[in-house]
Amino acid sequence: MLPLLHTWPDRYGILTYTTMGAFGDTAVIGYIPIVSIPDMPLMDIATRHQPTRVYGSAGGPGYAEACWLICVGWSGRLIRKPGTFELEHADWTLERDSTKNLFKSAYGHDRLHVGRFTLTDPDLMAQARAALPAHCRSDSDGLALTG
Repeated sequence: MLPLLHTWPDRYGILTYTTMGAFGDTAVIGYIPIVSIPDMPLMDIATRHQPTRVYGSAGGPGYAEACWLICVGWSGRLIRKPGTFELEHADWTLERDSTKNLFKSAYGHDRLHVGRFTLTDPDLMAQARAALPAHCRSDSDGLALTG
């Protein structure tokens, strides 16, 4: 899980990345719901970053966006920055917004699920929400404010 600045200059959310399936062939990219933060429309966020400039359009609708999201999650896990929160094992659920089957593998994945990500353990969920940068928090988050 990592804080993601997704709308310049100040809209952050917590992005999650995990895998499932045979040898991790399916990427799962989600966002942690936070009361004062609007839901993160992940495919729309990817579209705003013009991923077809990098991944092309040969893969059909949504392919470049899926690759961009997978790249953000995959690279955020490999090159951890301050504020990243990693769990070795945790139970979770995904309220799926969409699934994209890729026409060719991207970062070792053949499929992507995106949506709202929830950790089953309330304490871990609180820790994940706490990864939101302090300047993005409000009283309604239920998180301690820092100044």
